[in-house]
Amino acid sequence: MKKAFQSSRDVIIRTDAWADATRFYESVLGLPVSHRSEELMGFETGAFCLYVEKGDEHGPVFEFLVPDVEAAKRRLVDAGCTIVEENASVPRCYIRDPYGVVFNIGRAPAAE
Repeated sequence: MKKAFQSSRDVIIRTDAWADATRFYESVLGLPVSHRSEELMGFETGAFCLYVEKGDEHGPVFEFLVPDVEAAKRRLVDAGCTIVEENASVPRCYIRDPYGVVFNIGRAPAAE
């Protein structure tokens, strides 16, 4: 049976101190930049890719990829999870599980 949820290598943090945070990860830790835009920077760490996003601060969020974000969201809510934030245009959905862990569910690339 194919897995419905599969983790990506992405971990994201959001901070209003974006310039300081990105400078820290690039200069102090010396992480190579893998993505750069006005709102988001990605850093290659080896085991995962750390993304730093501008905005209201939240702690680290890891990601699960699914074939159908809406179906996964319904399944998780039915199992006692709560929606923290969602953006249908991405599409993505931050979910808090019954144990307090927040993670993103995003759309998996189509199978070849």
